[in-house]
Amino acid sequence: MLAKKIGMAEAALALSRESGLSLRQAYRYLEVAKRKEPLLSVPQPSVTLSLKMPTDLAQKLQAHAAASRLSVSEVMRRAVAAYLASVREDG
Repeated sequence: MLAKKIGMAEAALALSRESGLSLRQAYRYLEVAKRKEPLLSVPQPSVTLSLKMPTDLAQKLQAHAAASRLSVSEVMRRAVAAYLASVREDG
């Protein structure tokens, strides 16, 4: 899209519509493309989940996410994926 010399806003809107991304995420991908960095894989559609956990665990999670420069959601996605992979292997 950027090679076609269309504007950033138009390219972001098209990418958002074609790939099911939020407009914000589409802008991020286009910024990466402009810098000629390798593109990240397009994320799968997401759903919002709510969960409850003890306050101390939530604080540790938030501290780890901040220290890792990741979102809490990304830390949780990785943790759940690792857990599910280990459960599948075990049984």
